[in-house]
Amino acid sequence: MSKTSQNTILVSACLVGLCTRYDGEIKENPEVSSLLQNKDWVPVCPEQLGGLPTPRPAADISGGNGHDVLTGQAKVLSKNGEDFTKQFVHGAHQVLLLAKKLDCKSAILKARSPSCAVMGTIGVTAALLEQNNITIQEM
Repeated sequence: MSKTSQNTILVSACLVGLCTRYDGEIKENPEVSSLLQNKDWVPVCPEQLGGLPTPRPAADISGGNGHDVLTGQAKVLSKNGEDFTKQFVHGAHQVLLLAKKLDCKSAILKARSPSCAVMGTIGVTAALLEQNNITIQEM
């Protein structure tokens, strides 16, 4: 990974087989691995960067979408009712900080994630990256 490359891609760490999924399972996405061949990329897990452990309770956005979470109008709640909003917002900002330091212009993020989803309910990190003009591909 090169700090000087303007083509560095942010990638959801779970998509490249790192143990970051909420359930602790490893499920590498071969299509993503193929897309990343011969490219500079950096794996990120907003939930871990926000301080949550792996494994952790499944969570979902309640009362809106990722944009609403960022403005304090919605929350991220675990299936057990724990409020993970602070951790999700902090993790999103950590990912954005990394994107800026590496001059990332694009990201490949995990579908159906309260952090990374784009389609359906946009996740917290995806919303923040979108607000900062980072192109997102969902896998």
